[in-house]
Amino acid sequence: MRSNFLSPKNWGLLTLTCAGLLLSACGGGGSGDNNANIRLLNATRSYAGLALSMNDKSVNSDVAYASVGSYASVDTGTTSSQIQTTGIGTTVASLSPSLNKGSNYTMIAYGWAGAVHTSMLQEDQEAAASGKTKFLLMNLAPDAGALDFYLSVVGDSLDNEAAVASNIAGGLSSGFNTINSGSYRLRITSAGKKSEVRLDIPSITLASTGVATLIVTSNDGGILVNGILLQQKGEAGNFLSSEARARVITSFGDGVRVTAQLNGNSLMGNAVAPAIGEYINTQAGASSLNVTINGNPMNLSAPVLKAGADYTLLVWGDSAAPQLTVLSDDNRLAATAGAVKMRLVNAVTNLNSGLSLSVDYSAIASTVLPGTGSTPSLLSSSTSSLLSVNSSASSTPAYSITELPLVSNGVYSVFMLGAADKMVGTLRRER
Repeated sequence: MRSNFLSPKNWGLLTLTCAGLLLSACGGGGSGDNNANIRLLNATRSYAGLALSMNDKSVNSDVAYASVGSYASVDTGTTSSQIQTTGIGTTVASLSPSLNKGSNYTMIAYGWAGAVHTSMLQEDQEAAASGKTKFLLMNLAPDAGALDFYLSVVGDSLDNEAAVASNIAGGLSSGFNTINSGSYRLRITSAGKKSEVRLDIPSITLASTGVATLIVTSNDGGILVNGILLQQKGEAGNFLSSEARARVITSFGDGVRVTAQLNGNSLMGNAVAPAIGEYINTQAGASSLNVTINGNPMNLSAPVLKAGADYTLLVWGDSAAPQLTVLSDDNRLAATAGAVKMRLVNAVTNLNSGLSLSVDYSAIASTVLPGTGSTPSLLSSSTSSLLSVNSSASSTPAYSITELPLVSNGVYSVFMLGAADKMVGTLRRER
């Protein structure tokens, strides 16, 4: 698969120097023969190592995540290529890219196991002038949606900064641009939303006369991203997210008030249970969790959070002695284009049986026990569907929606909260 890259209209600090399709020649010359140079960049964390072969000839082997192989000369007339796992040698992607003779390319493998994609980066830019850097911003994290990019002086607040690249959708790039060389703080946010920071790189150095590409890659939760800084014809640098996202959901049937903090940041403030909080960014690793119910502190073990992941912290059960269940949330888009993902989360107190979820009379999740969530299921999008949550203890649905539009690429969670004798159902569209 070869992605096309378009240039946005407004650049702020950046000066556009090379627009259009990324594979168009933007400087550099041919060697006069029929060969080109190519190497592999592994931008998918699903595989410890990847290999590239072209025309049954090994180009690179055992390329780790955020690493790039050495160039190999290949015939541009026949370019049948395979990206394979290191060890067993399973093919995860096949393509036949169009190459210009005498040019240099990095083939970028990105995505997830079962859905590995590729993009070709032509590396023939002329060097930037003294005191300048040519800089390309590439969004290869389609799960994250469109992104804005901000460069600022190290230590400056984001509040008064203007985006240097805006609304870069998954699979697209900014085009090569010229900026002053130096050290900057780089922050990536949701398009149009400064408050939703996806990656914060405290310091990134862009060298005088350099040509560099920042490649944004997906993370486990689907929202936060990682970065790989690739120097033209040079090495790659790895910038992993140091944060996770988490929210709290409280599920009690007696109307208690709950306050929750994670690592000193508010998850919920004196909310009447049952209640669903919003995601916040927080430092990954060991955490501190403080929960009070009606002003009384609860003794709940704090979770260990994986960088780049999304979590739901279920606080449920008896409000005098609550339980904590930590759910890993898969907010990545469906691997099948246009499909919908849906799961059921059961946090009902004093329920002695599991719950089942069906859509249009087809079972999506069965016997989901209290304090657990189902694995997301793939559904077809629709303009009107029937959703139903049922308990084996009753012939009447515990929760239902009769005319539910399921939007293409949507990610949905159905939460069942409260007490067994007065269950409360809530549908949340996560994406």
